[in-house]
Order: sequence, then structure tokens, then C-alpha cells
Amino acid sequence: MYGRIFKPFTVGGFVITPEGEPPPTDAGIPLVMGKKGAFGSGEHETTQSCLEELERMPNIRGMRGLDLGSGTGILAIAAVKLGAQSVAAVDIDQKAAISCAANVRLNGVEDRVSILCGELACIRGNSFDLIMANIYADIHMALAGEMAAMTKPGGILLLSGIPIQDNYQIQLRFRREGCRLLNSRFMEDYVTFVMEKG
Repeated sequence: MYGRIFKPFTVGGFVITPEGEPPPTDAGIPLVMGKKGAFGSGEHETTQSCLEELERMPNIRGMRGLDLGSGTGILAIAAVKLGAQSVAAVDIDQKAAISCAANVRLNGVEDRVSILCGELACIRGNSFDLIMANIYADIHMALAGEMAAMTKPGGILLLSGIPIQDNYQIQLRFRREGCRLLNSRFMEDYVTFVMEKG
């Protein structure tokens, strides 16, 4: 958003509100975002589809999650507000990690979201019930094996940032890693996959 002013808006049952502005009185689940920050304010179709898919997950309560390429941290924050036990928010960009930390504080979830600035390798050896990755298609391709290996059997991978023209290639890549498709959401330019680790 980089200093841009935005008004509160809803995505599914979430109300995304700028820092310092009270949420509407009929608000759903509030997600407070700083006015300056990294990608992921909730306005982009990929972020919105991820928020809506998180809301639809029946077993999110108690999950241990990973938000890879976390940006503002909106998905990590949303997941814990829906009942996830904890989320590790990882981004290689230092400004994104700073923005994420600020948003985590604004939402009062510091005890459940940990922020790491680095690559996926910085948390190698951990396993998760839920992996969220709204990232570029080439990064999905490069990290599919590691992401699948870090997902517990029966765990969920929420994958977005995938241009429609790359959807088959990405889906096939994750299937080769033992994942099966549960749901796909085709938007104007992108697709979001919900996959399960076998």
C-alpha cells in the first residue's frame, strides 16, 4: 500500500480496516492493516481468494501453519483469528517482515504469529498442518518439493499467485509430490488451489 489511503472493505466474513480507523459497527472478523506496507492488503484477487478459502476450512482450529511469502502477514493473521494455533510468517524481504510484524502487533496476535525474514530453508525440519503460499509461479515450481515435505500427512496447502496459464503445470508439480487437488478457484487472471498432502 506504501502510504496509500484505503477505506474499510469486506472479504467474506473479514473486515479489512486501515490502522487508526474503527471498523464498521456490523463488522465481521477485523483485520487491521497498516497504511504503509508490503504486498497483501487484501484488495488483490489472489489474497481475497485465499482469505475466502481459509474461512471455508472446517478443521483450521488448532492447526500449525506456515505463511510463505507472507508480505503484510494478512493470511497469517486471518488464520490465527479463525482459530489456528500458530503461524510462522516467512518472507525474504526485510521490509515485508517489518510490515508483517507491525500488522501482527496491530491485531494483537504476537503470541501466535512468529515472523522470520529469510528463505524457506530457515525453518527446514518443521512440519505444518497448513501451508499458505501466495507467491510467484516460478517459486511454487522451485519450492514444491520442500513445501510438500513440510506438510503433515492430511495437511492442507493453500496455493495462489498462479497465473491461469500456469495452472496445469503447478498442479502437476504438486501432484508429483504426493498432493491431491481438493478445490480450485479460477479468477480473472489467477487461480488458487487447495491441495491435501497424501
